[in-house]
Amino acid sequence: MTGDAVPHESSPTIRVLLAEDQVLVRDSLKVLIDTTPGLATVGEAGTGAEAVRLARRLRPDVVLMDIRMPDMDGIEATSRICAHPDGADVRVLVLTTFDLNEYVYGALRAGASGFLVKNATAEELLAAIRVVAAGEALLAPSVTRRLIADFLRGSRSTPAVRDLGNTTQREREVLTLIGSGLSNTEIAEHLHLTVGTVKTHVGRLLSKLHARDRAHLVIAAYEAGLVTVPDDHQ
Repeated sequence: MTGDAVPHESSPTIRVLLAEDQVLVRDSLKVLIDTTPGLATVGEAGTGAEAVRLARRLRPDVVLMDIRMPDMDGIEATSRICAHPDGADVRVLVLTTFDLNEYVYGALRAGASGFLVKNATAEELLAAIRVVAAGEALLAPSVTRRLIADFLRGSRSTPAVRDLGNTTQREREVLTLIGSGLSNTEIAEHLHLTVGTVKTHVGRLLSKLHARDRAHLVIAAYEAGLVTVPDDHQ
């Protein structure tokens, strides 16, 4: 059985919607989240279609989305949540495993703000929810880059070529470094800029490339050919 809470207008608490078809797993996640200060479960979904419905009605800060769901898989549900006007501020955190790299890439393309391995610790899960709620990529860019690289290497088709439009040379330099796994601080040191200036460039890239967050800038860097696929799994 699934349920949902009454939405409220504003709160410093991070509001989480659970989308998981296994009741035992969902109940465990709910207990973990609801007993953690600053986090609260506002709804539960047992199918992908229900996750979409609740996300649009409750507008949670984060949807914790299982990638394998009845009726509609997590990728399709993520795509529908993120594409809908009511999902503009909703962040999706997809649960997956390392041997599903193609699904990871698909989830990021669909609009997910990141992914989490299902065998992650409770501390890692809670930290991931907070990171995604803050609008950042879920994991270190180097991890994101490795998984995307694995997918691109194994893909039989050529990934879409990204048009960088009216981005400036400096913005492309920043995008290249984001795709290479560097943090804002590392980019600032590399380009001899302040961290504030780097954040400004990142914000402009997000706007110009219509990217939801940093994870999607990593994808853009690959699709634009700014970052090459590594020959090994660093």
